[in-house]
Amino acid sequence: MSRALPKYNKRRVALIGGAAAVALSGAVIAGTALAGTPDKSSGTNNARTLAASPGTITCPDVASQLPAVPASAKAEVDRNLTLLQTQIQEANKRLVDTVGQGGPNFVNNAILGPLKDKRVATINRIATAIGRTAAKPTGLDSLAPCALNASGASTNTGTGTAAGTASAAPSTAATQQQSTGSTGSSAVSTITCPDVASQLPAIPASAQAEVDRNLTLLQTQITEANNRLQSTVGQGGPNFVQNAILGPLADKRKSTIDRIAIAIGRTSTKPAGLDSLAACTLTK
Repeated sequence: MSRALPKYNKRRVALIGGAAAVALSGAVIAGTALAGTPDKSSGTNNARTLAASPGTITCPDVASQLPAVPASAKAEVDRNLTLLQTQIQEANKRLVDTVGQGGPNFVNNAILGPLKDKRVATINRIATAIGRTAAKPTGLDSLAPCALNASGASTNTGTGTAAGTASAAPSTAATQQQSTGSTGSSAVSTITCPDVASQLPAIPASAQAEVDRNLTLLQTQITEANNRLQSTVGQGGPNFVQNAILGPLADKRKSTIDRIAIAIGRTSTKPAGLDSLAACTLTK
């Protein structure tokens, strides 16, 4: 036999039922909202995927712009054309390995700039090889600069920043650490290199002009490297100076020193061991 509930109990039951309904409605609404909201970790993963797509480096084709190559120059020309391809592959690998490093100009300063310098030296060797027995081609230097083709919607300049993501610029603490590392004291530092002229044997008269031209180029390369050292103070990570300035400078010096040795070796004994003079150091 059922008993009638007192009035206050009826009110209590009604209140409890209403509260349960509100809670249930809230759970449904929250569940609906969550169902339509992208997972935050998914967005982060997408951002990382974009940031990790550095694009590719493409360069003008040199082989198609060459005149007829004399048989006597073919081996040297082919060797340097292969080197041009190797340089592009190395630059693309470095582009991938350094995603997220440096400031907004990192790719241009640390990859595209040094790549252009290497290509200028290699293209000049091609033109010189052809010019020994035929008309030396001119204007090939215009094929040296390369460009970064961004991948997808990401415009990657080496900073790890992609469209729709926050900038991955170094924090203040990181910037200060870089400044006190390799580049922070660069304002009072200079690049010094071994003297090449004093290590050369007697230079044949037929090679004097080419040797002098390349000795002058060695000095120009040091001056340019020192100017770059000053203009990039505070940029990059702890290895920036080595990777973006000293490394490329050593490559350029090696090419120039090789040309000096080859010029002497055409009519005299080719000097050996000059490559050891290519590496330079940072002096504070």
